[in-house]
Amino acid sequence: MSEPTPASDTRAERSLQLAIAAARTAADNRGQNIRLLDMRGVTPEFDYFVIVTGNSRRQLHAISEEIDHCLEDDLGDKRIGIEGYSESRWILLDYGSVVVHLFDQETRDYYALEDLWQDSKPVELPWQDDEPTAGE
Repeated sequence: MSEPTPASDTRAERSLQLAIAAARTAADNRGQNIRLLDMRGVTPEFDYFVIVTGNSRRQLHAISEEIDHCLEDDLGDKRIGIEGYSESRWILLDYGSVVVHLFDQETRDYYALEDLWQDSKPVELPWQDDEPTAGE
């Protein structure tokens, strides 16, 4: 792998800022089992995956719309594409360096992206230390 350059460091910082903002927005909208994966060592296509589970079609729509609002209006980043909004079992929001995956539980279990991309590095989300874990 090549040495980081100032431009790649800036892109990585911006990508992480967007990914954390998307994850925080999902958490604020009651998204569950939120995971942030650093994909930089696995693929040159994107820097981060944000993976979220929602309880209903309505909740998945609300999370996707709030993430769009946050990233586009508040942070000035434009979404490149969206897939799956109509079906609402797996909504994919593509921001170029950051890809947000919003799943219902059954679809998330079926595709198991964390297993598929197991060589990625999980990123600890700053607020997750404050949340109780399952069983507490």
